[in-house]
Amino acid sequence: MRQLSLFSADTSAPAIADLAGLLAGAGQVALALRGGARLSAVVEDSWRADLIAEMITECGFQAEVVQSGEGRPLVRTEVSPLLTRLALNWTRGAVKSVPNSFVPTSRALRMWAYANGRPDGSERFFFGLDAHAPQTHDPLARSLMRAGMAATLVGARGSAPGLRITGRRRMAKLLDAIGEPPEASGWDEL
Repeated sequence: MRQLSLFSADTSAPAIADLAGLLAGAGQVALALRGGARLSAVVEDSWRADLIAEMITECGFQAEVVQSGEGRPLVRTEVSPLLTRLALNWTRGAVKSVPNSFVPTSRALRMWAYANGRPDGSERFFFGLDAHAPQTHDPLARSLMRAGMAATLVGARGSAPGLRITGRRRMAKLLDAIGEPPEASGWDEL
């Protein structure tokens, strides 16, 4: 068993900034007419939705898991004025945009991994990106680089774009940041 660092997601306090991990992937943000904002993401598996909902709750917000119109789990936050700043930082007009200064926290990386991540062979991890927001791909790659985990953009022209982290050192840094893989995930190769 690995020893966790002082910077891992298991030891850092939950914060609103952690919710940016949803937006780094295919998550969406909506500003409410009466003030506040809501974050949501459609995910592939119910274990992902349950773990994300737990992290949302740890950040101090109510979370809800429902079925999307496609029959996949949809996890979302309550509408809250406390999410407005995050929502405004991640949009330019009606378009999702990565803040220039974004560096994912360890807990944001964990949320991104739960929402859109998976092991991609031995010593590789794939963070899914929003296929409908290609303008976010390069800035997110730079944000991972600023976090010390250079990644390669893959599938940029396809329906499943992502950032691949490769190599023993980068994987060790990633695992140190996000903590142990969830038991329900089947991510045995991590």
